[in-house]
Amino acid sequence: MIKLAGILVIGLGFLLRWNPLLAVMLAGIVTGLAAGMSLAEVLRLFGRYFVDNRFITLPIVLMIPLVAVLEKHGLRECAAGIIGRLRNATAGRVLLGYHVLRGATSMVGLGIGNHASMVRPIVVPMAEGAAGPAMRDPAARADLRAHAAAAENLGNFFADDIIVAVGPVLLIKGFFDAAGVAVGVWSIALWGAPTAAFVVLAGWWRYARLDRRLAQVTPAGTGGRP
Repeated sequence: MIKLAGILVIGLGFLLRWNPLLAVMLAGIVTGLAAGMSLAEVLRLFGRYFVDNRFITLPIVLMIPLVAVLEKHGLRECAAGIIGRLRNATAGRVLLGYHVLRGATSMVGLGIGNHASMVRPIVVPMAEGAAGPAMRDPAARADLRAHAAAAENLGNFFADDIIVAVGPVLLIKGFFDAAGVAVGVWSIALWGAPTAAFVVLAGWWRYARLDRRLAQVTPAGTGGRP
């Protein structure tokens, strides 16, 4: 059981609001040491797996300075200004639109971004621009940003097992094959489609409730949260 100590480290890190990368790395080190490995061996494994998976990790690492440069030159302000000029735009409608768009692209295996490259620098400023004065309230702003992160997760996760050519469908198929359960890829896609549609409806309901909550926040950001 002591080998599972890394899980406790991750839980403690999230509880104390540590940097997620720091928490995960500390959990890996603790797990390795608990398994009888030396610190040098643990660090060697970190380096080896980083190199082996560099084609996955490098785009993520390089995205951080790219987004930082774009934000320095006004990306967030530009996105907020564009959506703020639309008369009927609301934060909920912006997030619902991104939810549907993310689901549609994920369904066919197209990646248009993630939390770091799309949600934070573009989607959140657009939603905040549509929300207007309500964003003076820190609680309302945190509520909106949480819904924006959820729009990325829900749109991506529940729509990527519909088209057979996309990897998750084959992953699910392989899992059932290994368990000895005969399931066809078209059956997986058939059951994935109504799930994705239901999640869109659930998202619409949640974003509508978000708009109602934001509408009850006073311009001074002092009241009206049910």
